[in-house]
Amino acid sequence: QVQLEESGGGYVQPGGSLRLSCRVKGSTYRNSAMSWYRQADGKERELVASITINGGNTDYADSVKGRFTISRDSAENTVYLQMNSLKPEDTAVYYCSGDFTTYYNLTPVGFRSWGQGTQVTVSS
Repeated sequence: QVQLEESGGGYVQPGGSLRLSCRVKGSTYRNSAMSWYRQADGKERELVASITINGGNTDYADSVKGRFTISRDSAENTVYLQMNSLKPEDTAVYYCSGDFTTYYNLTPVGFRSWGQGTQVTVSS
């Protein structure tokens, strides 16, 4: 079982910044990618940003391009989401997710693990 431990959420005024952290704990599985999703009240969960573990290729939702940056620290098994120029519409619960691979009878099987979520509130 893979545990994803999130931290860094909170309350911030519009234009402010926050940095979210997601640490992968207890994993012996191959990790291919990490992502941040968010879910606002009454809305579906949406992908915010993702990063591949090998190569560090990143992808962002159009709504956060130029404001958010996803990065990883392989030595610490941690992924970060730096959020700048925050807007009220960024208010949501942010979830970290990781894509991993395990093997059953030598057959690779992919699975995704989720963190518990951390609240980000942007308001004046």
